Amino acid sequence: MKIKSPANKIIFTCLYLALLFVLYKLGASCIFLRFLHFPCPGCGMTRALLSVFKFDFVSAFHYHAMFWSMPLLYLYFLFDGNLFRNKKVNKTVFILIVVGFGINWVYNLLKFY
Repeated sequence: MKIKSPANKIIFTCLYLALLFVLYKLGASCIFLRFLHFPCPGCGMTRALLSVFKFDFVSAFHYHAMFWSMPLLYLYFLFDGNLFRNKKVNKTVFILIVVGFGINWVYNLLKFY
């Protein structure tokens, strides 16, 4: 599904955040962790972002080292993957973020077991 209109992207974002807020308040946890018994690549991101909102960047980094990439990923979403003028730069930054999530995931798996 591709959302074209910027207004629709903002509406989608608000609905998504409202859903996340409700799930957070209900105490929902990671589906991977609950059913598969190992952390997903995004495990710790909610706690990391909550720490960022408190300006506790050390804790945020401890919870999920890639917390800083969330604004970039959101901008990629808003601008259809064309954040920078050069397509190679767009792809390179995106690949680096994906690799960072992978490294963080492996680290969390090793820490988990």
